[in-house]
Amino acid sequence: MQRFINPSEEKWETLCQRGSASYTSLEPLAKEVFDEVSKKGDQALYAFTEKFDKVTLKKLSVGADEIEEAKVRVPQKLKSAIQKAKDNIHLFHRAQKTNEIKVETQKGVNCWQKKLPIEKVGLYIPGGSAPLFSTVLMLAIPAQVAGCDKVVLCSPPDINGKLPDVVLYTADLCGIDTIFKLGGMQAIAGMTLGTETLPKVDKLFGPGNQYVTVAKQWATQYSVAIDMPAGPSELMVVADASADPAFVASDLLSQAEHGPDSQVLFVTTDTKMMDRVDAEVDRQITVLARQDTAREALKNSKIIFFDQEEEALKFTNFYGAEHLIVCLKNEDEFVDKIKHAGSVFIGNYTPESAGDYASGTNHTLPTNGYVRQYSGVNLDSFLKAITYQKISAKGLQELGPVIEEMANAEGLQAHKNAVTIRLNKLQNE
Repeated sequence: MQRFINPSEEKWETLCQRGSASYTSLEPLAKEVFDEVSKKGDQALYAFTEKFDKVTLKKLSVGADEIEEAKVRVPQKLKSAIQKAKDNIHLFHRAQKTNEIKVETQKGVNCWQKKLPIEKVGLYIPGGSAPLFSTVLMLAIPAQVAGCDKVVLCSPPDINGKLPDVVLYTADLCGIDTIFKLGGMQAIAGMTLGTETLPKVDKLFGPGNQYVTVAKQWATQYSVAIDMPAGPSELMVVADASADPAFVASDLLSQAEHGPDSQVLFVTTDTKMMDRVDAEVDRQITVLARQDTAREALKNSKIIFFDQEEEALKFTNFYGAEHLIVCLKNEDEFVDKIKHAGSVFIGNYTPESAGDYASGTNHTLPTNGYVRQYSGVNLDSFLKAITYQKISAKGLQELGPVIEEMANAEGLQAHKNAVTIRLNKLQNE
């Protein structure tokens, strides 16, 4: 990992650059995929799966028999772990439900708001070298709690044209039966446009690589919403001498193993921690099955020392990490001043892995600095708020002149007349 000592603010922009490719360079490919799917439907989905994933599929959908066979093959110990994680995630997201809000803003003027589920949602579950069944939990559970009518799940097939058993088991556990062996840009295009087989959805959810991120952004041109731009994973750990170097190194590596384009940053206010954590990273990485991936990610990762905790805080907010771990003696004061982060993990015994799997919070989070504008996936991500109002005759007599005055000032005569004609009738009764 590269080292930096008290870097000046002029250098922060460079230090905070992510290693991902330019999204602009991938937009022509996204356009091609969407255009082909629009014209050819399922035929294009099969063709792109063969081109990009090197798999020739006989059918896109996963049958009930495949799900039942997969469920049998998942070990009971893993099933129990998934069930416990499901319980925690469900509990946390169920707690986010809010009651209908009703307010009489003035006498006779009643306004209220209630939240309704988005009807049709599409969940993208990344594939590749690791079966991310945990993402099924993170997306399917809030969709279920929200009460979405239709939940469609897409995930890329392996070289045998199948989805991992544990992904199918988890989807079934969460009540999803509309599952497709489809990944990458073609999956996003299929759920956006709809085909003979694949239903069209109203909103897309799920993390993915750069191709998936660009495709999701492209999908917004077709009146389909997305949860957020969620690209390659990233983690920042901020620690002082009170942290355990072995713990810090394990957290850094837990994100580095996600993919070669992942980024991890270690920010510290203790010079000795730089060497200790570096040594632990070197020791721990040798036993990882995915050490080649982790080593590649570490090439774009950094250790940064600040002698002032205040500067470390400013840099933390400047970077805006997807995952932020804080292990400091005065952690409460530091955490209270965090403005930009996807999810925060506090103390030596709160590994980022807990949020990835089973503590209850959601792991689908904005990356690449988008934490300034976006929240991570939560229950509200699957809901839409509708406002209502009802005004009595007396209420309109009180509020009407205000509306007339404002409409007149904006030069919108019909707006004014809509009130005036009612007031005149009330006056003549």
